[in-house]
Amino acid sequence: MKNLHNLPIIGITMGDPVGIGPEILIKALNIKTIYTECRPLIIGDSLIIKQALDLLNYKNHIHIIKDPMQGKYIYGTLDIMDISNIKVNYHDLLVPSIETGTAMQDYIIKGIDLALNEQIMGLVTCPITKTAMKLAGSKFHGHTELLANNTHTKDYAMMLTGKMLKVILVTIHIPLSKVADQLTINKIIKKIRLADASLKERFNIKNPKIAVAGFNPHSGEDSMFGSEEEDIIAPAIRLAKEEGIKTFGPLPPDTVFLQAVKGNFDAVICMYHDQGLIPFKLIHFKDGVNTTLGLPIIRTSVDHGTAYDIAWKGIADHTSLTQAIKMAAFQAHNKKG
Repeated sequence: MKNLHNLPIIGITMGDPVGIGPEILIKALNIKTIYTECRPLIIGDSLIIKQALDLLNYKNHIHIIKDPMQGKYIYGTLDIMDISNIKVNYHDLLVPSIETGTAMQDYIIKGIDLALNEQIMGLVTCPITKTAMKLAGSKFHGHTELLANNTHTKDYAMMLTGKMLKVILVTIHIPLSKVADQLTINKIIKKIRLADASLKERFNIKNPKIAVAGFNPHSGEDSMFGSEEEDIIAPAIRLAKEEGIKTFGPLPPDTVFLQAVKGNFDAVICMYHDQGLIPFKLIHFKDGVNTTLGLPIIRTSVDHGTAYDIAWKGIADHTSLTQAIKMAAFQAHNKKG
């Protein structure tokens, strides 16, 4: 049996109080095996968590603490750092507001501070909404930008990961019509470097094989269908190879993911959001995890949104959060080792 004090403390932000975050958090922490892999700490609002417990008819004891070292970290007890104090009933919340937007951002900021000060060994984030953050006056579009800003990180990337497939995005939330103009050799090589370093350091893959997807159909087919492969993607791959990174491509997007799923590659660098997310979610819709590469702290997240349409109905699936907690613990063990 693992010694409790040797397990990493993993902070879990509650996410949007209006969304499914509180519910899936309670469900995930009612899995006994979580407590054999880490010491989970809720960063959120004990009043909202109490309402989620009542909704699900769970009998967990709430233990409010001010310092991570005060946690009991035993199954059946929820250790919580109270950051907000939302006193309305969840039935009255209904939609995102300034109050919920401020709260969800405060959870993240507290989690980042705890991680930077090494009071927790990893940070897991439940889903938030850009709408509420905007209402609260935030200048950030979501988790990633806030994390990068508060950790002073310049080069970072989003990796979606599951047991069968890992994808890294070069561009993320921009119109498809603007992707080609945003692709550069520098952006692609940076993502390749981040992927290589993270697969080695956080996933314990000694010699990762990284595939790079083309941008155009058939990877341009000798520039007949576009020249981005020849002008931008291939030069980045050459640079990566010169640095000793095992990089392959540019490979046709319609076959590269099949090869990765078969185990021929450890990760796929994708040029735009849907190129990577469509195959990933086809395979890992429930158990996919989002992890941010390049940060000085470990951060994982669910691979879904706040799901307002099913929030506070007791039916939300917690699989992605469970996997995100386990992955944060896994990365923490590898980083420590």
